[in-house]
Amino acid sequence: MEGDLELDDALVLDNVSDEAVLKQAHEEGRPVVVRAQSADAVKAALARPEVACVVVPETKRDLLELDLTELTYG
Repeated sequence: MEGDLELDDALVLDNVSDEAVLKQAHEEGRPVVVRAQSADAVKAALARPEVACVVVPETKRDLLELDLTELTYG
């Protein structure tokens, strides 16, 4: 849940569309955190090896209950 984690020096992004930024942060050893508003956004973020975690807003608490295996593999 967004706001529950100390993100310190993590790079916090709204999506994973900028591959160059993701790769640079990863090469620097900087954790990448992505905000997600939907199941598809969670899936897209977690599919990227550079992404350390995904945070969701309080209003989307139901995303915490996603079955990631089912979402990924069907």
